[in-house]
Amino acid sequence: MLGWAIVLCSLLSAPARADKLLAYTEDVPPLNYLENGRVKGFGTELLELVAKEAGFDLRVEVLPWLRAYAQVKNTPGSLLFTLVRTPERENQFLWVGPISPRRIYLYRLAERRDIHVAAPVDLARYRNGALAGSAAAKQLAEMGLSSDSLDIGHSDTSDLQKLVLGRVDTVAMLDWAMAWQLRQLHLPADTVAPAWLLDGKQQYWFALNLNSPQGWDKRLQAALDRVGADGRLRAIQRRYLND
Repeated sequence: MLGWAIVLCSLLSAPARADKLLAYTEDVPPLNYLENGRVKGFGTELLELVAKEAGFDLRVEVLPWLRAYAQVKNTPGSLLFTLVRTPERENQFLWVGPISPRRIYLYRLAERRDIHVAAPVDLARYRNGALAGSAAAKQLAEMGLSSDSLDIGHSDTSDLQKLVLGRVDTVAMLDWAMAWQLRQLHLPADTVAPAWLLDGKQQYWFALNLNSPQGWDKRLQAALDRVGADGRLRAIQRRYLND
């Protein structure tokens, strides 16, 4: 009888096994990226912190975006990050966030104080760089910029190099991407300055499979709210945004 009592006490005192949360993302530095076989980045660091805070055992895998998207839609207990919440996606996931604004700026060299953009019409006076196929390039083209004022580049790196060399007057880029590119090129954070906010309407979120166990989204949201309230979220953000 004493033996059974000992076993029962040990079972009651054993810590509960953490729920397993599978997370999928793509390689988009500095939000999420692979380095020496390890997943890093702002979104990854924040998710690791939130998952631990909420009592989850987290596993993160990097996949091509379309595969990651499909994997989460078809796998209960899985999460996709870092995702923009749009009306088209609203009913496809359980949303946890927001975790960060999504801002695309037109950047100028900080020393180019002659560049002034107060309205879209002002952009026609300058040569503006944008990444081929990007939302920014599409938006600038839809604003009516001609080939004389729109320079399409093949990478964020080359666009920033053009800006530094004076081949373009401004370059359109996510604030996250600009911070990353400045570090990659070993340039000071104050090399550039925002000339105009091209798009700041969206935010980044974590997206949980719709058929995940009940309450998982609320646990994650409560944990995110705590790390946001006590400054831990902002501390991670500062390391990646140079601000």
